[in-house]
Amino acid sequence: MRFNGILRGRQADPLPAWIDNAIETDLAPIICFARTLNRDFDAVKNSIEMPWSNGQAEGQINRLKTLKRAMYGRADPELLRARMLPFRHTD
Repeated sequence: MRFNGILRGRQADPLPAWIDNAIETDLAPIICFARTLNRDFDAVKNSIEMPWSNGQAEGQINRLKTLKRAMYGRADPELLRARMLPFRHTD
């Protein structure tokens, strides 16, 4: 719950204390997660405090990869291009 509060509060100042407390627990998955956060602390801190997100770009990449996997070996490049590009109205 404390980690969730850190993320929602957009303040990374309490994060080092949370990582230290998490490493001292007896829960192996939490310890592993905390150590991973600590390895790239600057990136984690920036992701908490910065207002920017690459969610839109990642979503589009995921959509394109899913379409490509679904159509692998089943269609020619023209049909694949038609499914990946936005629909255009011709007036």
